Amino acid sequence: MKLKHLTAVVLSMGLMFMISCKGKPKDADIQATVVAALQSTSPGVSADVKDGVVTLTGAVATDADKDAAENAAKVTAGVKSVVNNITVTPPPPPPAAPEAAPADVALKTAVDGIVKDFPGVTADVKDGVITVTGESKADRWKKLKMALDGLKPKKVDASGLKIK
Repeated sequence: MKLKHLTAVVLSMGLMFMISCKGKPKDADIQATVVAALQSTSPGVSADVKDGVVTLTGAVATDADKDAAENAAKVTAGVKSVVNNITVTPPPPPPAAPEAAPADVALKTAVDGIVKDFPGVTADVKDGVITVTGESKADRWKKLKMALDGLKPKKVDASGLKIK
């Protein structure tokens, strides 16, 4: 009688062992599921699985992306724990706008050198356009215009110049 009980107990334990082993997902299956989940939420993240422990590596732009990747791994069947080695690298800031174009600075210096010989006339430079203001005689204006055109600006705007 004892042998029958012992045999029944051994068979029951064997059956329970087989059932419990059959229900556990393999590391490769867990990894495939986690990687598939990460591709849609965090394409820059990879996952390795060993004994049900998922290790996440890679880079994302925000802490929220890092948390989302970890949560996607945690909800996968068979995952015991998650080691989150993801780094957060935000995008670089946009480049600062230059204060003045270097070409404008050089052009302004050249324009100032020419205009100093024409009293009553001032000139400013912005975006390669020379804006002339003040008063000048017609013959002096022609000389000034030729000198300014020689600097090859985008345009010489004399709408603010009064010609006598």
